Amino acid sequence: MKRFAVASVFAVGIGFLVSQAVRTPIYAASGFQASTQSNQQTPQQQSGQSASPVKGETAAASTSSHPDLSKAGGDLFVQNCAFCHGRDAMGGETGPDLTRSKLVIADVGGDKISEVIRDGRPQKGMPSFNFSNEEMLSVVAFIHDQEKKAAAHIGGRRGVDVSDLQTGNVEKGKEYFNGAGGCSKCHSPTGDLAGIARRYEGLHLEERMLYPRDAKSKVTVTLPSGEKVTGTLAYQDEFVIGLRDANNTYRSWPTNKVKFTVNSPVDAHVEQFPKYTDDDIHNLMAYLQTLR
Repeated sequence: MKRFAVASVFAVGIGFLVSQAVRTPIYAASGFQASTQSNQQTPQQQSGQSASPVKGETAAASTSSHPDLSKAGGDLFVQNCAFCHGRDAMGGETGPDLTRSKLVIADVGGDKISEVIRDGRPQKGMPSFNFSNEEMLSVVAFIHDQEKKAAAHIGGRRGVDVSDLQTGNVEKGKEYFNGAGGCSKCHSPTGDLAGIARRYEGLHLEERMLYPRDAKSKVTVTLPSGEKVTGTLAYQDEFVIGLRDANNTYRSWPTNKVKFTVNSPVDAHVEQFPKYTDDDIHNLMAYLQTLR
């Protein structure tokens, strides 16, 4: 049977720039833009009028005349964004691949990226960033440079679209859920899994299906008196077993003084790893994505 390799999770938002209160495009507001102009005044400046803001292709062209601009943006990106989006903006711990983002591709001179960076996306766990105009301009330049590099390597994409994981058969996935997969022994589509496809999608949903890392283990401790204490496993090593009981009170005992059993829901998922086929995974994903 084929083994299914789980891709890394990407996850959350784009992240960057300029406040909507400042309506001038960030390229025009930046000191970098000013330095690309000659000292000779434009006809508008000579007549006392302000020059038109730089935007569109002109804005993009102004960044190319500053080879250090993207590098400065890369340094800022690594410091503030790399944990989620990766050092190369191609996806990281929880954030998506920005080089394939529709928002980034549609962005002109930072007009779309800047709004997301400035405002953040709290609902997806992305904070807002209060970069200066020059900092924001440099980060935008870096992202677009990475986008161009990724586009130049056809067939080498690292990202996974939600549509890539929607190729299975729903009915066969439901059959597997209730049958060979053993999923229904612990889960219910109308109980703990109700609405899961609204809370997670794509690789986030697949990761939770294959290996739910934050699933809480239950433990039952039998004391020397015969009393049994049950709760959520809070700590375990070779010397101590600890739990939080129904009142969320932490209790612990030396492991050589008590007997205990741990019920880890993750174990059942791990046991499936050598049994899964590609079809099992795709079909099960197709079914889970109907639980909205």
